[in-house]
Amino acid sequence: MLKDFVKLETFLTVARERSFSKASAKLGISQPAVTQQIKFIEKYLACKVIERKKNGIKLTNEGDELYKIATRLEKEINSSEKDVLKIINKEITFKLGASYTIGTYIIPGQCLNTIGKAINNDINLSIDVSDNIVQKLKDRKLDVGLIESPVMDNDLIYREWLEDELVVVSNVPIPKLLKTEELYDFSWICRDEGSHTRRVVSEVFEELGVSCKSFDVLSEVSNTTAVLQTIKKSTKDLEKPVVSIISKHAIADEVAKGELFEARLRGYTMTRKFFIVYSKENKYNAYVDNVVDYILAGSCDS
Repeated sequence: MLKDFVKLETFLTVARERSFSKASAKLGISQPAVTQQIKFIEKYLACKVIERKKNGIKLTNEGDELYKIATRLEKEINSSEKDVLKIINKEITFKLGASYTIGTYIIPGQCLNTIGKAINNDINLSIDVSDNIVQKLKDRKLDVGLIESPVMDNDLIYREWLEDELVVVSNVPIPKLLKTEELYDFSWICRDEGSHTRRVVSEVFEELGVSCKSFDVLSEVSNTTAVLQTIKKSTKDLEKPVVSIISKHAIADEVAKGELFEARLRGYTMTRKFFIVYSKENKYNAYVDNVVDYILAGSCDS
């Protein structure tokens, strides 16, 4: 069994995630496949290593021992893999795709440089909408994507990355906590149809009973940068403050400097997840692993 580390990797993932379903999602394989690999290990060892509980799973005594052994093996394999990469020293350009908010405001140039040093190769960043990034991954035009919405596809692996919060933003002071009825007191810059941000906001407003059709909408724009530029250039002495809804990551610097002002809905937080996504074909690609691990470790958080 030690020659086939894939099954031990599955065991380690189940143990760490405390769930067969979460391990399945993380590994990019079906849950029955995860169960089958655990059963193979248990048959090979002639003992139970995992017990299913109502609130997750628990390792048996034998499972605890196996976990220690498998962890040591994992460290040795990772260390050896890095040595192999030094020998290979492939001269490639790693192709990273990111949605507009992530690529413009969360992944700084410094991070790209350090990722490049980690894999000893250049990094090319392509900024696009999430749907296009997913398609480029399938067409092998990108190695890894960072997206704002889980545009699900069975050929891809999705890893949860950052939690984002959407906030109301204006270039003039507004109440930090807004009642739903106060949303009608503003002039709005909205995202265009098909935008993931717009879908998230629409779902929240629908749940709160807010009718966007009653808003005073000045314009619809295509991306976060366009929203910011429109808000910043808005005349400050208008009867109604001009506002929009945007990722907190995109305005963090301006809010800290007092150039923009953010607000939240009273009693409600608008959150979403950012995802790292890559092809199942690259599940064991050392370059992809290194980049994904680097980003997941928080090295690119703003």
